[in-house]
Amino acid sequence: MIKHVTAFSNPIVKATQRLRDKKHRRDAGLFLAEGLRILTEAREAGHLPETLFFTRTTADHHLVGALVDAVEAAGSDAIETTADILAKLSGKDNPGSVIGVYAEFLTPLAKMDRTSAEIWLVAERLRDPGNLGTILRTADAVGAGGLILIDDCVDPFSVEAVRASMGALFTVPVVKARWEEFLPWLRSGPGQLVGLSLDTDSDYRAATYSAPTFLLTGNEAQGMPDHMAAECDLLVKIPMLGKADSLNAAVATAVMAYEVLAQTRG
Repeated sequence: MIKHVTAFSNPIVKATQRLRDKKHRRDAGLFLAEGLRILTEAREAGHLPETLFFTRTTADHHLVGALVDAVEAAGSDAIETTADILAKLSGKDNPGSVIGVYAEFLTPLAKMDRTSAEIWLVAERLRDPGNLGTILRTADAVGAGGLILIDDCVDPFSVEAVRASMGALFTVPVVKARWEEFLPWLRSGPGQLVGLSLDTDSDYRAATYSAPTFLLTGNEAQGMPDHMAAECDLLVKIPMLGKADSLNAAVATAVMAYEVLAQTRG
C-alpha cells in the first residue's frame, strides 16, 4: 500500500536526507539515486530501491507506475510526497520526479570473471565524484567488465557520483580493492595492465593491446605512483598538441578505452 508523507519532520524524511552525508550513508549502508531515467535503468538491471519517493503529479507516468508496482511487489515502501520534500532530499531546487533509497552493493574482486570482457577500467585514488561517474558511463559504453577502484577512491555511492554515472552504477560491476590485493589477482590469470602516464614516449595509438586489457588511470593531480607504473605491462600517453599538459582523467580514460576497444575487436 502506498504511504503518504507530507511533513518535513517525518522520521523517514529525516533519515533519508541524512544519506547525503558520507558518514550516515556508510553507517546505514544505503545511498540515494534520483531521476526517472536512472531509477528505471536500475530496475531493468535488477536493482529496486528499498524506499521510493514520488509525487502526485508524476504518479500517472507509466514508468513511475512501473517503479511503484515493482517496489510494492518486492515488499518495499513506495511513498507519495510533495515536491518540496523531494527538493529537500535531493538538495536541488529542481529535483527529479523520483528518488530512491538503495542498499549499497559492491562486487568482490574474487568474483570477477576476467574472461567476460575484453576491457576493464581501473582507477587509482580517484578523488572527484564527477570523474568517477563519467568513468562508469564510459565503462558501460565500451562494454567493460567492470570498474576496479584501487586504494582510497571517492565514494561511488555519493550523490554526486551516482548522478554523474547516469545509471551506469547499476549496470557496471564496481570493485574496491587495495593495490596489494589487486596485483596478485591480476597476475593469477591473463590480463595486460596498461597505464596512462606522462612519463613515457609511447603514443597510445601506436601501442598494441591484448584482451583482457586492464586500463589503469591514476590520481587526477599526482598520476599513478612509481611502484604501480613499474608493474604495468605497458605505459602509454595521449599526445597534447596545445598548451595543456594532460586531459581530464575521465576524458583520458574514455579516449584510451575506445582505442583499446578498436584494437581488441579488430
